[in-house]
Amino acid sequence: GKENVDSRHSRGRGGETTRFHTVNVAQPVRFSRKCPTGWHHYEGTASCYRVYLNGENYWDAVQTCQRVNGSLATFTADQELRFILAQEWDLEEKAFVRKDQRRFWVGYQYVITNRNHSLEGHWEVAYKGPSEVFLPPDPIFGTLAMSEKENVLCAQLQCFHFPTLRHHGLHSWFAENCYEKSSFLCKRSQTCVDIKDNIVDEGYYFTPKGNDPCLSCTCHNGEPEMCVAALCERPQGCQQYRKDPKECCKFTCLDP
Repeated sequence: GKENVDSRHSRGRGGETTRFHTVNVAQPVRFSRKCPTGWHHYEGTASCYRVYLNGENYWDAVQTCQRVNGSLATFTADQELRFILAQEWDLEEKAFVRKDQRRFWVGYQYVITNRNHSLEGHWEVAYKGPSEVFLPPDPIFGTLAMSEKENVLCAQLQCFHFPTLRHHGLHSWFAENCYEKSSFLCKRSQTCVDIKDNIVDEGYYFTPKGNDPCLSCTCHNGEPEMCVAALCERPQGCQQYRKDPKECCKFTCLDP
């Protein structure tokens, strides 16, 4: 909102009048950023998602996701999957074999139970999380350059580049050799992100993203709560000034 300036008068020593000006009077704030830069937020699951383009095999992709406090993505409902498919990810075309199709490792594995005439088996969640997840339908089998001793394939979600196909939710599931290199989709819980894009741990104070750098909140379940605002004294001897958007009570004087 607009800057509010509150002028207050008090009687000082010797009877002179002193004027105090406070700026940055706290306004209601909507917190729109609950994920670090580069991640997409979905309110339905309070989660953040990011595609990594560096081609890695399935096991390396698992470790990369774990290093950012996440896991390879699984999906709790069809609405969550449709959200993923509809996103315009920041992707490089050279990372994919076909420009109109994109595949990502996700957090499922296909366990083969019978090799006789067809590869019979079933999907399992690779790493069980706190929420129930749905399992994919029967897969399309990929290159299958695997030995006879292996009985596990890994899941790739294929989505499409064209917006009309993406927004209609068109996609495919592939069961692929886990040692093939591919881009992958990580998922993590939403988190508190401060005004300088740092991730904030549970229970700590921070200034959330928004337009009030003088706000201080407590991080609770990935949300800013119990917020208080500081009021700043107007800069002395300066008529025109600009507030620093990321530092509380810091001004730049614009006077000639």
